[in-house]
Amino acid sequence: MNEVLVSKPTPVRALATDDPVEVLRFAVAAFGSGNVALATLVQIRGGAARALGAHMAIAEDGRFCGYVSGGCVEAAVASEALLAMEEGRDRAVRFGDGSPFFDIVLPCGGGITVAIHLLRDIDALKDVLAGLNQRHPTALAYSPEQGRLVAIAPPQPTGWSNNRFLTCYRPKTRVVISGQAIEAEMVSRIAEAAGYEIARGTREMAVTAVPALIDPYTAVVLFHHDLEIEMPVLEVALASSAFYIGALGSTRTHRNRVQRLELSGTDRQQIDRIKAPIGMFGPTKDATALALSVLADIAAARLVADK
Repeated sequence: MNEVLVSKPTPVRALATDDPVEVLRFAVAAFGSGNVALATLVQIRGGAARALGAHMAIAEDGRFCGYVSGGCVEAAVASEALLAMEEGRDRAVRFGDGSPFFDIVLPCGGGITVAIHLLRDIDALKDVLAGLNQRHPTALAYSPEQGRLVAIAPPQPTGWSNNRFLTCYRPKTRVVISGQAIEAEMVSRIAEAAGYEIARGTREMAVTAVPALIDPYTAVVLFHHDLEIEMPVLEVALASSAFYIGALGSTRTHRNRVQRLELSGTDRQQIDRIKAPIGMFGPTKDATALALSVLADIAAARLVADK
């Protein structure tokens, strides 16, 4: 009797992204066609290219997406996930320092442990995606002992707690842009390319609709060349929970801005929230450089806000 040899799938990257939302969406979509594993970075020894909680999703046919390192172990993680599917049980794998895989070396010189969970259902992933879609922070709790993954209220921070690994997710950065200058257009274009959510509008739209757009994961940037036009929008921003508020103009312009706000009774602590002149570096004389400066500043501020 002839034996039929079944070739094993070869891991292949299906999507180049480290966005956890995209990774979870990939897992949900692939689940309908077969087994899916969710790999999570749960331990770092020394240096690492990714933060704790970084994900990969691996489909039964070998397709995968996401990163748990700088790209040096992802194919190996996918192979381990396929082996876990064959065995029908979760596993944890070490790479780099302290790993049995002597031929896989992390450039940073450290080591990582990746937990590979075989999805029994996708309810928890759907709950996380639904929460993030409504701009609510969410979290997953993984229990290696039970081989179980559940959605929970977000903890602080991501890491191990009571024999469970907790991964916290926060909404994507939203950038509310007020102003019609070329600087506003360039920030909008680059921010969109970076994957941020963008909201733009006129002065009237900003005053009436912006409060509903602003949450703790929102940056507000003002590109007005007239303080009279800027003031109503700025006052709305200062009354919000935005993690970043930046305004165009020189140091002299900002002194005039501060005087106006003080005369209107705005608290000094609120005034100090304004980043002006706007951006991380300056001064700049072209819209592209200014946009890069502003978005770098927003990215840095978001890292601080999330701690």
